[in-house]
Formats: sequence, C-alpha cells, structure tokens
Amino acid sequence: MSASSPSGAGTPPPLGPRHWPAWLGIGLAAALARLPWSWQRALGRALGDALRGALRQRREVAARNLALCFPELDAAARDALLRAHFHALGIGFFEFSRAWWGSVAPMRRGLVVEGLEHLEAARAGGRGVIVVSGHFTTLEVCGRLMCDHVPLAGMYRPHAEGAMEWAVRRGRARYAQAMFPKQDVRGTVRHLKRGGLLWYAPDQDPSRGDAVYVPFFGQPAHSLTSTHQLARMSGAAVVLFQHERRADGGYTLRLSPALADFPSASAHDDTARVIAGIEAMARAAPAQYLWIHRRFKRQPEGRDVYGDSARDPA
Repeated sequence: MSASSPSGAGTPPPLGPRHWPAWLGIGLAAALARLPWSWQRALGRALGDALRGALRQRREVAARNLALCFPELDAAARDALLRAHFHALGIGFFEFSRAWWGSVAPMRRGLVVEGLEHLEAARAGGRGVIVVSGHFTTLEVCGRLMCDHVPLAGMYRPHAEGAMEWAVRRGRARYAQAMFPKQDVRGTVRHLKRGGLLWYAPDQDPSRGDAVYVPFFGQPAHSLTSTHQLARMSGAAVVLFQHERRADGGYTLRLSPALADFPSASAHDDTARVIAGIEAMARAAPAQYLWIHRRFKRQPEGRDVYGDSARDPA
C-alpha cells in the first residue's frame, strides 16, 4: 500500500537548517496543544480577531464569499458572520493541534454521533464507502473523533514543506487507518475495493483534475468529479458526513444514508449532488465553513468575482 505508514515514521524527519522555521512552528503548536481546553477556546477567539485584522486579503475573500452566498443578509449580519468565522478559525487552530499532538478527551465529553447505522448498512457485503465531508474549521478534530467509532482512511494533499509533511502524516497516523496522497488513485481504489472507508472532502476549487461547474449557494463552482470517479472505479457507496461545534461547546457528528443510485451515468449530476450536500452542511454551521478559500476563483468565461484586492490567496 502506498499510503503513509501507520506509525507515521515511514521516512525520517527532515532536519536540515532550511526546515528549522517550520520545526519552530510545529513545536509551538505541539506545546499549545497541551493547554487546558477552556484556555484554548478563549485564546482561539482572540487569535481569530487578530487574524481578521492581520490577514486583509483573506478577510476580503471571506467577505466576498459571504456576500455571494448569503445575499439575503444585510451588511451587519454578514459582518457578524465574518467575525464568527474568524473566531471559528482561531479555535480551529487549537482543534487541529489537539487532533495531531494533544488529547481530545475534552471533546469526547458531550459528543453526539448520529447515523452510524447508515454507514454499517452501506458497508454490507464488504462494500467500500466514501465518507464525504467539506472543508470546515472542525474537519481535523471531528475526523479524529469519528475514528473512535469507525476505521477511516483519508486522502490528502502533500505539503510542499518537508517538515510539515512529516508532521501532518505523523499526526494523522495517530488516528487514521491510512493516508493516501491525492495522486495515489490506484491505492485509494484498492483500499475501497477491499471494503475500506475513505474520508474525503472534494469541495475546493481544483487547480487540476477533471472538474465541472455545478451550483454552490447559487453560484457556479468549479468542482472535482472525483467522488463520481472513485465510486465508479471501486463500486463504493457514498455517505455524507456533517460535523460541527455546537453552541454549548460540544460536537455533533452526523452520517446520512448512502446516496441512492450513485454513481449514475453523469459525472456532472453526481458532482452536483455531492456539492449540494456540502452546501447543506455549510448552511447548518455557516460560521464554520472555510470561507477564506477562493471557492469561486474559476468562473465560466473567465468572470472575476474577487477583484484585484483578493487575487493572491488560493
């Protein structure tokens, strides 16, 4: 199997001087992961306020996304949602740190898990399952919490910085059954054909790969057809996985029944169904979706929805 090794130690960590700044950041995050969870939530909100002030381009991207996706909200309501989103980003930093290097015991208290029976039904007869989620600030910690209940593997984009790549693989190896680089289609399909579960988030604007335009909050969104392709090649079922941090500080993980008649003959129609499912998740927890991503970067006929001030961020 070409996925990263279960121990996360398949290759030695890169220790050369050019990696030292990354190791400093990793060490700081690992140290902060050990703070009390109540402190982390407060620090996360403060960090979110600092990021909102410092990251002007990301803030403008998020504000533009919210204007496109929630035209029914007035300016004050969208500004409040933008502020809440940056709070979620700040708290998400500590959630990521705990998922990789700390304890998630505080998150297990008050955890609600719904729909495991849908996943078991989809696995009947040894069938593999693609567990589809979206890019939410809670993605990492909720993935780890779900791994308490089912053996999830994941697909991921390898990090260009070698120290970060090593740390990410080692962190996720604490709970994921395996991690497949996004280029490893053969290994991913083999895993699904063997009845494995694959955790996958196909909702960002791709720079390459087979993609189509489908609606997302009423806007044309350039979206990978990979869920359709993986299901077609492997025979896997597709189950949607919604996760959110509740107002009381607890977490809810919710699995839906497997998508019926999936895959169909149409990659476009299947991709539209998947993205519509992720939109429903984002509407349920709007502050926690990753609005700082330029989701509508590529548009039909080259239309620019962001403008010069938001051109640099991905």
